[in-house]
Amino acid sequence: MRRMRSEVITVQTGSRPTVRDITAEAERFVSDQGDGLLHVFVPHATAGLAIIETGSGSDDDLLTALDELLPTDDRWRHRHGSPGHGRDHVLPAFVPPYATVPVLGGRLALGTWQSICLVDTNGDNPTRQVRLSFLPA
Repeated sequence: MRRMRSEVITVQTGSRPTVRDITAEAERFVSDQGDGLLHVFVPHATAGLAIIETGSGSDDDLLTALDELLPTDDRWRHRHGSPGHGRDHVLPAFVPPYATVPVLGGRLALGTWQSICLVDTNGDNPTRQVRLSFLPA
């Protein structure tokens, strides 16, 4: 019987909204694991995961779109933390806290320009945990 392998990594996101590429960490985790599924999960109420292109401005575009969709103003009922922090608690409804990626021959089966990214708009929490879980085929 094959068992799921799981590990938690720590990711520094800083004090400003950020899109942090964690593809390299995920690649290391699945290397030489054969075929299966990688499940990535962020156990936080104010962060999510996106599979997007990075380095060409898409990461900044995502943060801009989130600012337009979920502004940091006083409309939010959830009011502790920094001004507009309530929007951080709504973020996972739009950028889910999980992603699943096929793994073939110990390699992530991502598209040419796809990266696994942690999306964190909550500057009050600069350190995040991400759980990587591999389920063999």
